[in-house]
Amino acid sequence: MKPTKQRRAPAERPQEILDAALAQFVETGFAGTRLDDVAKRAGLSKAAIYLYFDDKVSLFQGVIRQAIAANLTTVETMLAQHRGPVAGLLPHILEFMAGRIEDTPMPSIAKLVIAESRAFPEIGRFYLKEVIGRGLPLLEGLIARGIEQGEFRKVDPAMTVRSIMGAMLLGGLWRTVFEPIGAEKLDVRALARHHADLILHGLQSGQEAPS
Repeated sequence: MKPTKQRRAPAERPQEILDAALAQFVETGFAGTRLDDVAKRAGLSKAAIYLYFDDKVSLFQGVIRQAIAANLTTVETMLAQHRGPVAGLLPHILEFMAGRIEDTPMPSIAKLVIAESRAFPEIGRFYLKEVIGRGLPLLEGLIARGIEQGEFRKVDPAMTVRSIMGAMLLGGLWRTVFEPIGAEKLDVRALARHHADLILHGLQSGQEAPS
C-alpha cells in the first residue's frame, strides 16, 4: 500500500505559503519569483495561494510582516517593560537586532526591498510604513526618554537613531552582499556591542556610560 499523504490543516497553510515564499524570494528576487514556483515549493496549488493572498505584492508584504515587522513587537515589549535608566537598554536592543541579522532571513528581505523598490515602489512604501515607520519612532522615544531623565545630553533623537541604525544596516548588507563574494565574515553581534559603546559615550551627560 502507498503511504497516505498527511493532510495539512487549513490553518497551517498561510504559514507554509509564507515560508515557501520567503525561500523563493531570497533565491530568485521579487521580479523573478512566480506564484507557481511558490506553490510548488509549498506543496500546494497556485489556487490555494489566492485563498490567502491577492497577488505577489500582498504575498511579499506577508513575508515582510513575518520576517521583520514581528520583531518590532519584541522591541516594543522590551521598551514597555523596562524601568529605570534607559542607557542600559540600548545595547540589548542592538544585540537583539544583531541576532536577527545573523540568525534569520531579515537582512535578505531588506536587501530585496533596497534592490527592487525602484521597479516595484509599492513594496518599498510598505516596508517604509510597516518596518521603518514603526521602528524609528520606538528608538527615538528611547533617546528622548534618556534626555528627559538627564542620562543623555540634548541631541536630535531622530538623527541619533538614524546614526545608530546605520551600523546595523551595514551589518545586514555585509552579510548578504559582500560575504557571499568573498569578504571576511563580520561578527554583527560584536559590531552591535562596539557601536552601542560608541553611541553611549557620545550621548553621556557628564557621567560614565554603562559598560
